[in-house]
Amino acid sequence: MLDVCLLGTGGMMPLPYRWLTSLMTRFDGCQLMIDCGEGTQIAAKEGGWSFKPIDYMCFTHYHADHISGLPGLLLTMGNAERTEPLTMIGPRGLERVVNSLKVIAPELPFEIRFIELTEKEQDIEAGPYRIHAFRVNHNVTCYGYSLTIPRAGKFHVEKARELGLPVQFWNPLQKGNTVEWEGRTYTPDQVMGEARRGLKVTYCTDTRPTPLITEAARGADLFICEGMYGEPGKEAKAVEHKHMTFTEAARIAREAAPAEMWLTHFSPSLNRPEEYMDSVRKVFPNAFAGHDGMRVELKFDEQES
Repeated sequence: MLDVCLLGTGGMMPLPYRWLTSLMTRFDGCQLMIDCGEGTQIAAKEGGWSFKPIDYMCFTHYHADHISGLPGLLLTMGNAERTEPLTMIGPRGLERVVNSLKVIAPELPFEIRFIELTEKEQDIEAGPYRIHAFRVNHNVTCYGYSLTIPRAGKFHVEKARELGLPVQFWNPLQKGNTVEWEGRTYTPDQVMGEARRGLKVTYCTDTRPTPLITEAARGADLFICEGMYGEPGKEAKAVEHKHMTFTEAARIAREAAPAEMWLTHFSPSLNRPEEYMDSVRKVFPNAFAGHDGMRVELKFDEQES
C-alpha cells in the first residue's frame, strides 16, 4: 500500500487557509517528500506525519515557495536525534543551495547525500521507489517526478518444489536474489511469474504543458498537477509566468489517462478552486481540486495477487 498525502496546495505564499505545495508518500516504512516550502512542518504535523523517518527528499526547483521550509525541517529532524543519512534529489546546484540554507541549521547529526539531476530525463532507485525525473518548462530549471513501486511476479510454489528447493531459499528468490544449494545456482526467473503492475504517482508543478509531462503521467494511478489559474481570462498570465491553467492540466490528463488527477499549486488569488472544476471535468471527468491534507492509500490490483 502506498500512502500519499498532499500536505499543502498553495503557490507563491502560504495563506491562513492554505499551506505551500508539498507532497509526502510512504511505502513499506520508507518516507519520501517532494518540495518543502514555508510552513511544510505544520502541514505535515496536521496530517499526522513524522519528520524523523524521512528517507528521501525531492525538489522540483529552487524558488522559495518550494524549498524555504527546509532549514527548519532539518533542525527538527536533528533535534529528534536522527542519525541515518538523508538523500536529497534535485536539479543541478542542489548541494550548493542546501549548504547555503544550512548556514542557519548547522551541526546536523546526520549526513546529507545529494543526487543532482543533469539530464532531460533521469531514473533513480531510492529504496522501494523507482523515481523518474523529467524536466519541465518553467522560468528556471524545474523537474517533475514519477514515483513507481514495482511489483514482482507471483511466486510459483509448485516450481520451487519441482526443483527440490528447501523452503528457506524461497524468500530470497522472491526478493530477487540468486541462491546456491548443493553445487547448483537457482535464479528468481525459475520460480517467479511475469512482473505484475505496480503503483505509480506522477507529480509536477510550475510548468507550461510539455509532452514529457504527458508521457510521465501516462497510466498513473494518481497524477498531481499544477493548476495555478482556474478563473477564465488567465491564459496569457499563465503563458507569461510559465504556469498552467486548470483546463491545460485537464487536457494533459485526458491524453495521459491516469486513474485520477488532483490539481494543486493554486494562485493566492484563487480562493475557491472547486468553483471552476465543472469545466475541468468536462475535459477529464476524474479530476479533483486538491486541498491541504488530501490523502489516498493506493493498493495493488487484487486481481493480480
